[in-house]
Amino acid sequence: MSLDRRQAPDPYALLPAVGTFAVTSRDVEDRQPMESTFVVDGGNESPALTWSGFPGNTRSFVVTCFDPDAPTPSGYWHWVAVDLPAGITSLARGAGGSDAWLPEPAFHVRSDGGAMAYEGAGPPPGDVAHRYFFVVHAVDVESLGVDNTVSPAVVSFHLAFHTLARAIMVPTYRR
Repeated sequence: MSLDRRQAPDPYALLPAVGTFAVTSRDVEDRQPMESTFVVDGGNESPALTWSGFPGNTRSFVVTCFDPDAPTPSGYWHWVAVDLPAGITSLARGAGGSDAWLPEPAFHVRSDGGAMAYEGAGPPPGDVAHRYFFVVHAVDVESLGVDNTVSPAVVSFHLAFHTLARAIMVPTYRR
């Protein structure tokens, strides 16, 4: 069976426009292949992320990782960390390992693979290089008003009404 298909669009280009700010990482680079440390069949660690330049009225952050290139109609959510306090401007490598690694009151929502944590890149073997949209969302409320039982799509729906700005970094990975 062939997985040949058109490349999915940038999912954030399809949403209402919001401001932007910067996200950097010592672990992954925009538009560059990820090392095995950050993939599901490697170290499966979340990369370190640092962000700056977000709006002054930011009340919290949500950090996500989404693969629009997964061979599904809805892409694949690898990481959703919700309600990070506004005073937090970075996550250390491995912070996606569990809720214990996140600052209170932040928590994880299940990845599409069922992990209550970061789930590393894992495209089908032989498929095209997938893009992994690591996004820090600056949010206008302290709590997004969801709990850890909702899906990443529900978190995204709430973000549509509360995102002030986004910082986006898109490394790639191919098996």
